[in-house]
Amino acid sequence: MTSFNKVILMGNLTRDPEMRYTPNGTAVATLGLAVSRRYRQGDEQREEVCFVDVVVFGRTAETCSQYLSKGSGVLIDGRLTYRRWETEDGMKRSKHEVVAQDVRFMPRRDATGGGYDSGEPAEAPRRAVAAESGGAGGGSGGAGGGGAMSPPDFTDDDIPF
Repeated sequence: MTSFNKVILMGNLTRDPEMRYTPNGTAVATLGLAVSRRYRQGDEQREEVCFVDVVVFGRTAETCSQYLSKGSGVLIDGRLTYRRWETEDGMKRSKHEVVAQDVRFMPRRDATGGGYDSGEPAEAPRRAVAAESGGAGGGSGGAGGGGAMSPPDFTDDDIPF
């Protein structure tokens, strides 16, 4: 049987990216992502939050570590992986995590919640950053400048989900 492993998530970082390097010098950043879902239950508006660990490799990891911080909005395109390990005291642990293949930085909301903040550094990447995760498909990478991003002309209430 054929299988398909693709994950697309959009949310906010729960903490600053944690950067480290493998023994052969490959950059690895770990991101904590909060993805929420709003729904109505009777007359009450409810929100369900899912916390996901994301791993980013290579130049993309370095870029994420440099420009992202707690609360930053990101769109992650990647694959699901299952990791197992044993702790120093012999306990077996495991978890699912997303290995990012593409990371897009989302525009920041301003403090009033109404518009989008244009106060990003001029050198901050505005386009997709392709991850260099071991043969997952080359990416065109790049932190290209491109034109200015215009915020969408709708509110959260306009989105049907």
